Formats: sequence, C-alpha cells, structure tokens
Amino acid sequence: MRSRGVKASAIGTAVLLGSVVLTGCGGDGASEAGEPAAAGESAGGRHQSTQAVRGAYDRTAEADTAKMTVRVKAAAEGKTVGSDGKGAIDFEDGTSTMTVTAEGRTVEQRVVDQVLYQKVPGQKKDGKSWMKIDLRKVAEQQGADPGQIGDPAQSAAYAKAISDDDVNRAGSEKIDGVDTVRYDVSVDVSRLPGGDRLREQVGPTLPMRLWLDDDGRIRRQQIDMTVKAPASAKPEASGSPQQVKVSTVMEFTDFGTDVEAEAPPAGQVADVTDQVTRQGQKQS
Repeated sequence: MRSRGVKASAIGTAVLLGSVVLTGCGGDGASEAGEPAAAGESAGGRHQSTQAVRGAYDRTAEADTAKMTVRVKAAAEGKTVGSDGKGAIDFEDGTSTMTVTAEGRTVEQRVVDQVLYQKVPGQKKDGKSWMKIDLRKVAEQQGADPGQIGDPAQSAAYAKAISDDDVNRAGSEKIDGVDTVRYDVSVDVSRLPGGDRLREQVGPTLPMRLWLDDDGRIRRQQIDMTVKAPASAKPEASGSPQQVKVSTVMEFTDFGTDVEAEAPPAGQVADVTDQVTRQGQKQS
C-alpha cells in the first residue's frame, strides 16, 4: 500500500484542478463569513492548531475516496465569471471524475494516471473531441517535481510553509450538517515551489481557510488570491487583464464512495500538452 504522503498528493491534484484548470472559468474573491478568530490563543493552542492543519491532508487521504465539489469565481475589470465542478476522487492514485459547468457550458473532465482529459461541447481538435494534458509535463515546465505533481508539500507546500504564527483557530461551523472547526492560515509564498515567480503574482502570503471535521479531515478549503500578470507581460499586446481576483472553494463529502474513471479511447484524444506548456512559458 502506498504511503499516506502519496495518497495525500491526490488532494493536491484536486486543488491543482480547482485553482489552475478551472481558474479560466473562475470568482470575485469574496470569502464566506465565519466566527471571528479566537483572541489570545495560547502558544500551546496555536501549536495544536498548526498540527491539525499540517495533518489534515493525511487524515483526509485515509478515507481513500470522496465526492468533491470545486467552485471557482474570478473577477477582473468589473466582470465576474464562475464555474461549478462536481465529481469524485480516489486519494490513492489521484484518479478523478468531474463535471464542470461554466458560462452555460458543461465540460466533462477526468484524471487518469496523472493525465487530464477534457471534453468541451462543440470543441474539437483534429476531429477529436477529447483534449489531453499530461500534468507531469506541465509540472516540469513549472519547475516542480513531476513525481510529486499535486502533492500539497510540493505544488502548494501548505504543511511546510506555515508556522504556529500563521494559523488561527477561528471557531466552529456546520457544513452540510457536519460539525467542523475553521482555521485561518497564512501560507508563506516564498517557501512554495517557484516561490519567487509566484510571489510576484500573488504577493508574500497566500490566505487559506480550512474547515476540519472531528476526524481531522478536510470538509472545505478556500483560497482567495489576487493574481497579477507577470512583469514580462505586455497588456497592450495580450489584451489580458493585469489583475484577477480568484476565489477557489473545494469541499469533500461521502468519504469511501466508489470512483470509476477510464481514459477515453485513444482515437478520440488530441494531445494539447505542448500547447499548454508553450502558453505557460510565454506568461512566465
């Protein structure tokens, strides 16, 4: 059986899909209101909160599988666009299925063997209806370890990039009838892979909220950020906004659910990995 760390990497893959793949459909950065952060939390209490956050990915992965939803909103230049994704994920190997609805269109999405497949209605390439993106190659282009694609300790590095001063226990809330504790977390961007470039785009810290159930599992994760265009980008040429506010909310329910996903028939698949990586290089 694979280690907890490997299984937890699948959660990071879900985060990756929510914050990268879905961002193109993306929110207004508004976060949900909760109870105020606990005032005067003791040093021991802060340490316990940090340990709870650091252990959340492993404890969630112990459930093996879960249903998940990913909601993304992105706002730029007075316009807001949103997307909603529903599906299921296998924490053992990152296999997942998801249906994403955005701007009146429904996209079918699968991840099998760290390869993303997407089917967009009315969109074909070379007569093929499925688009394929090799997430490992994308990771290499971004300077990440392809063997750790989606690992929270690599692609997000949440567990390593926080200290006791970065976590606040913010009170109790119910999510779908389940009792949870919310933690407000400030992630040190400089300690993330590619931190120097990321810092230029999102600033020195990345605000994150986690809602953990009584078993220490993630029930909800929310990341709000303002993404700035790279310094090398030329707005007059690209026509792209220079700043986008993005809010990504991911939820897990129905732990232990069945997950079935297969790669589409090869004859129906067009590989667009190189195209995606070239676009990423132009934006870096």
